[in-house]
Amino acid sequence: MTNNIHGIILAAGKGTRMNSSKPKVLQTLSDKTLLGHVLYIANQVCNKVHVVYGFGGEQVQNTINDDSVNWVEQKQQLGTGHAVAQAMPHIKDDSISLILYGDVPLIKKSTLDDLINQAQQNEVALLSVVLDNPTGYGRIIRNSEDQIQAIVEQKDCDKEQLKIREVNTGIMAVSSDLLKKYLDGLDTNNAQGELYLTDIIEAAVDDKKTIAPVITNNKYEVAGVNDKAQLAELERTFQQNQAAEFMQQGLGLKDPARFDCRGSLSFGQDCEIDVNVVIEGKVTLGNNTNIAPNCIIKNTQIGNNVSILPNSVIEDAVIGDGASIGPFARIRPEANIGENAKIGNFVEVKKSTIGKGSKVSHLSYIGDTTMGENVNIGAGVITCNYDGANKHQTTIEGGVFVGSDTQLIAPVTIGKNTTIGAGSTITKDVPVDQLALSRSKQVIMSNWKRPIKK
Repeated sequence: MTNNIHGIILAAGKGTRMNSSKPKVLQTLSDKTLLGHVLYIANQVCNKVHVVYGFGGEQVQNTINDDSVNWVEQKQQLGTGHAVAQAMPHIKDDSISLILYGDVPLIKKSTLDDLINQAQQNEVALLSVVLDNPTGYGRIIRNSEDQIQAIVEQKDCDKEQLKIREVNTGIMAVSSDLLKKYLDGLDTNNAQGELYLTDIIEAAVDDKKTIAPVITNNKYEVAGVNDKAQLAELERTFQQNQAAEFMQQGLGLKDPARFDCRGSLSFGQDCEIDVNVVIEGKVTLGNNTNIAPNCIIKNTQIGNNVSILPNSVIEDAVIGDGASIGPFARIRPEANIGENAKIGNFVEVKKSTIGKGSKVSHLSYIGDTTMGENVNIGAGVITCNYDGANKHQTTIEGGVFVGSDTQLIAPVTIGKNTTIGAGSTITKDVPVDQLALSRSKQVIMSNWKRPIKK
């Protein structure tokens, strides 16, 4: 028995039905490419991984960008048997070869562990699945003693064989010395005129080898992706699987069918997420935090007892305990929202620190700003941080009140406990405990008459 496991991932196909400039294995499911998903699992069970590439090979390698992978080119696509044969010169006989596919992204580690274990004991192990509709798949042929005898591809099946519902997934684990021997004996005597990897099963049977079966009852685990419709179907399955796992860990989801996590999510107790929320990158939630519908949250740390109100977008930010965000708020990168602070509707915060208990309640833009505690920002306030060439800093010290429709022209400092009158344009620093305002004189024209349409 060997513990030396070599993964061989077949990823040479173009994927014509995707109608895309990208190779099929670079289509994205959740936050990873299809090939990225397979590599993630393969690296957990294999000592070395070999990827057989063809169409768009340079693009595939540059996108994956993994130095641990041994990249093997298949210059001509002459069948699955030919593809596997390209990798065999890199694999020692005293090992197990695990055959995987770059467009089968939902394969489980536990299934591959079973398959490898069976191959270590029996030299050849095959993963199959029973389908209600087996059309298009190679059928598993068993004898009267229920032992696997061969795999017959759909185009080569007779009428009785077409009725068989147990089908080949293509995934197998084989002792590498045997695999090399059987690959050398393949021929193209079939409907496709290709070297079928599946023919090695019959060769192993002729060699008096027992084909150890591993059967999965999850059709999506072994489903391949050939077009955008199948990609969308597996995306939904992937998300539902994640949602089920999160709920088992205690996360409240109003409707798990309308939740997407395209990254990693960690959470404390009694958190609840409403419908149509998208999680991207790395997101953490504290305890008792609620996220309302239609929010997008990316690479953000959110504290305890936080309320994220509907239609808010948060990216690369830190949200403190007890804060309230939204509705319709946009929190941009490098924003740090303090404890019990409030960011209200149609407020945008970028690269700014909002102090504990401070409020920016309506229709404001706060950029490149350091704001102290218990500041109150009125509606329509703008920190004018950009002069057309450079960004400048605004400092608003604790206890400041800024009236509505005010522009703070950076660089500027507003001293502690200062009040800024509504409608002001502030261009100079304001001392502590002062009132500052800038307004043109109001004029009332008593003799004015409104024009009348002629």
